[in-house]
Amino acid sequence: MTALTFVLLLFLLMALGMPIAFAMIVAGAAGIFWIGGLTAVVGVLSHVPKESGGAYEFLAIPMFLLMAEFVLRSGVADDLFQAAANWFGRVRGGLGIATALAGAGFGAICGSSTASAATLSSTSLPSMLRYGYDTRMASGVVAISGTLSMLIPPSIAMVVYALLANVSVGRMLIAGVIPGILVTFTIALTVWVLAVRNPEHAPLSEPVSWRERIVSLRGIAPMVILMAAVSGAIYTGTATPTEASALGAFCAAVLYFLRGRRTWVEVYAVLARATRTSCMLAFIIMAAHLFTTFFALTQTTQNMVAWVGSLDVNRWVIAIIIIFVILILGFFMDQMAILVLTVPVVAPLLSSLNFDLIWFGVIKIVTAEIGLVTPPLGLNCFVVAKYSKVKVGDVFWGSVPHVIAHLIIIAILVAFPAISLWLPNQMN
Repeated sequence: MTALTFVLLLFLLMALGMPIAFAMIVAGAAGIFWIGGLTAVVGVLSHVPKESGGAYEFLAIPMFLLMAEFVLRSGVADDLFQAAANWFGRVRGGLGIATALAGAGFGAICGSSTASAATLSSTSLPSMLRYGYDTRMASGVVAISGTLSMLIPPSIAMVVYALLANVSVGRMLIAGVIPGILVTFTIALTVWVLAVRNPEHAPLSEPVSWRERIVSLRGIAPMVILMAAVSGAIYTGTATPTEASALGAFCAAVLYFLRGRRTWVEVYAVLARATRTSCMLAFIIMAAHLFTTFFALTQTTQNMVAWVGSLDVNRWVIAIIIIFVILILGFFMDQMAILVLTVPVVAPLLSSLNFDLIWFGVIKIVTAEIGLVTPPLGLNCFVVAKYSKVKVGDVFWGSVPHVIAHLIIIAILVAFPAISLWLPNQMN
């Protein structure tokens, strides 16, 4: 009953507009004070921030963010979409397919879905609209393609999940590779089906010579090398995820400076954005650990595990219910908030039921992708509408076919865990 009281306090503070990190700190500290008084609160606050922000694995987050900022400012995203458009423009729905591929490529160098959606809104969406693509169809594929940054490494969401669930960051990142390819293919296939059904919604683009196609690949070669360097180093065990992230940030910085003259003001802005986002995530992770400590003191998690273990139901029923609840939460809450609220509770529960937490992490991230494009809080749809001046309602409607396709993908990933686990199981 004590735990429920302070959980309700947490949701009340969030409903009043308090940021998730502050709400968790206030509710968690109040709960600890209720149990052990001021001495307990001071004791917890004296070590939780250091253990959370000072964790070696956490250093991967600012490095990946810095890598994303450098790549974003280098102009590689434009080259990426142009190369994909040159190769697939003459396929029915080709520019939409190119957008999905560009989203996957950009996701491999940028761990932020909103940044990916904003970039695609300024590169691929104008091109599709210029060739006469249906507004809903074009904006929908941009919104859903932006979500690939959550799944394809280096994903900030994957790193945060790994830290909260206490699983290997490297294995978690690599687990997103095959599902990321599968989701990218699903987005492209959905676009193709929509284009075949309504050819007038996706006209063919102008023909491009083979020479132009091959030449366009030169522009994305640095990005491919960057992707291979980071993911390859993690997969082979040559470097830890933290070391690989530092390598990626350095290579991205070199690419950034080689592609144009830079001013100190611009460089400062890049560093400042990565720093601010890193501090925000550090604060959120610290708050999650503080609230988890309160749960541990009240033995809420242990009691929940014991209660679920006593239920006379198949463990898959419980897993599916958890996935469904997370899907519903995605309609109303920010994805990072869902991560920090649910993972510390459901991870021990699923582990007690002998589910692989790496597998569940992939399911969790793909489920979160749906929340980014569904009303009323579909953040990617609002980002696309803002940057493209398209009505947000059109973006939401254009995302509906992709939401249906994503639900099918979730069912496949649940039914066949090997899709997520085979590659990380091959790691050194």
